[in-house]
Amino acid sequence: MSLPSADELEQLQDIERQWAVKAMHHAETYFSLLEAMDGSKLKLTKIDDEIYVDFMSTFGPDFKIDVLDETKDFKSPEMKEKWRIFINRYEGGKVIDYNFGSLLRIDASKGYSEENTMFVTRMQFLTIEIARNKAGLNSVHCKSKK
Repeated sequence: MSLPSADELEQLQDIERQWAVKAMHHAETYFSLLEAMDGSKLKLTKIDDEIYVDFMSTFGPDFKIDVLDETKDFKSPEMKEKWRIFINRYEGGKVIDYNFGSLLRIDASKGYSEENTMFVTRMQFLTIEIARNKAGLNSVHCKSKK
């Protein structure tokens, strides 16, 4: 395997910067929505209910969505495989950009910050946030309720 050239490295860094800007914009937009309306009334996809039912049957009701454990819930070999199978069920246009990178809050009661954010696929973001919205965990952020 050969190492990338300096030009290729610059291009990779530009792509990485573009991804970071896009992911941060997505996170800011989503959190603005949570501040503007009760998360329990928010629909993230046309198939939120299907995703939620699939999540619950795949991962079970004991999956702790309020405060995530990145290693236990996403990075262990068993969970990586479980998530891969789950995510792949949504390829083929069922969920647009299902495998793009997204930023997910670790603790649902807090906003986005460096300490409270992890990198996941868009499908993982949607799945966890749909479950949090259905559980009412994101309602705390709605400014119109305060």
